[in-house]
Amino acid sequence: MRMLLAISTLIFGSCITAPAMADEDPRSPASLAATIAAVENGLVQAVSIAGEAAKTRTLEDEMARLHVPGVSIAVLDDGKIAWAKGYGVTRAGGPPITPDTIFQAASISKPVTALAALRLVNQGKLDLDRDVNEQLQGWKLAAPAGSHVTLRNLLSHTAGTTVSGFPGYSAGKPVPSIEDVLLGRSPAITKPILVDTQPGTVWRYSGGGTTVVQKLVGDATSRTFADVLRETVLDPVGMARSSFAQPLGETALQTAAWPHDAAGDPIPGGPHTYPELAAAGLWTTPSDLARFALAVRRAAIHAPDGLLPPALADAMLTPVKSDYALGFSIRVTSGVHSFSHSGSNAGYESMLVAFSGSGDGVVIMANGQQGGELIGELVHSVAVAYGWPGYRSIERPSIPVSADKAAKLAGEYQVQDRGTFSIAASAGQLSVSLKQGISEPLYAMSPDAYFILSRDRVFHIDDTGPTLKGRMVNGPLSVDFTKIQ
Repeated sequence: MRMLLAISTLIFGSCITAPAMADEDPRSPASLAATIAAVENGLVQAVSIAGEAAKTRTLEDEMARLHVPGVSIAVLDDGKIAWAKGYGVTRAGGPPITPDTIFQAASISKPVTALAALRLVNQGKLDLDRDVNEQLQGWKLAAPAGSHVTLRNLLSHTAGTTVSGFPGYSAGKPVPSIEDVLLGRSPAITKPILVDTQPGTVWRYSGGGTTVVQKLVGDATSRTFADVLRETVLDPVGMARSSFAQPLGETALQTAAWPHDAAGDPIPGGPHTYPELAAAGLWTTPSDLARFALAVRRAAIHAPDGLLPPALADAMLTPVKSDYALGFSIRVTSGVHSFSHSGSNAGYESMLVAFSGSGDGVVIMANGQQGGELIGELVHSVAVAYGWPGYRSIERPSIPVSADKAAKLAGEYQVQDRGTFSIAASAGQLSVSLKQGISEPLYAMSPDAYFILSRDRVFHIDDTGPTLKGRMVNGPLSVDFTKIQ
């Protein structure tokens, strides 16, 4: 198990859409084209080694290096979609990626679900701080004696619920009902969802908790989750290309982006099916998610046409624990607030970043398992091209690691509730594999802290005791791990 964290010819720059611009607009078509070119040619890794010049790469080269067949991007500038563009292909022999090509959004389904839930709170159908078991029908969420879980807990990953993420169901495999998933009952292949930590005490990412929200929405409205989400979010936002169809219909599959593994090979049978709609079931485009981000931003600035009243909009973007709010990670850089969420399904990677004040942002979706690294590089490139505060590549010092120390660190590690990863050593050089089939160099920045270049992730490892233990830090978020062999 690994953490949820070959096409030789790419059809590059296959399609682009951009709004018409008046002559007085400072971003003329020529300057927009230059900005797009700067993004496409300005990719750098998330981290560079101090004293070494960061290597700038092109999007085309990185798609080839990382075996990512297709990428789609939509950029927000001053509260509107400035441009959207597709690169590569949906699959070998398939159509080119365009701004209208749909991808699985994976965990970006969660903030979309959060907005729907908050709109139901505003309608009086749900309550942020009521015991969810009072509204859940039939199945109840098992929790420690004397405790209860609220919608606020579930949306902020502070409910103490189990099951971090979902692998989906490959073509031809039986697909469980939502009740099967909650109970961990066959044909579900994940464990039962329950509460094993006192609610409200810790932050722990839980797709299982979001699946409880899915049932809660259905029970509170007596309607299907997909219908409620279309009525409360997709249609009001204008997400015309989006749906929670699982599995996707045959006609839509013909032009959808198909998933690919780390080597660029197609996932057997095509897209996995995710009955956990709230946690991972959204099909969409970057442009539709950009419209969603703008709707959240309109609510955040208390616009008259906002989809949430000010109090609920503020709650949605106010951190509860570990800089995570109700559906989004929140970052403050030089006093500037941004909200974001990433997504990772089998063969798909995605990222949404938006600034609540300026209305700037970017949404990127890819149909390759190594798309996460590519997306990170694109976000950094957009940040530089548009002068964002933050989201730039960072420098870290690197020190040598002795062969004995490297050998001691090599092995398999269990991450609390998130699967496993491995560290390997060869001639004193460390490497780490966080996902199946993907390995990258691991560098030391101090005797007990290590880092990678593909993303802002630091491994703090204590090797003084009989068992190696540590903490993996991703910006404001962290998880504990232990060496198991």
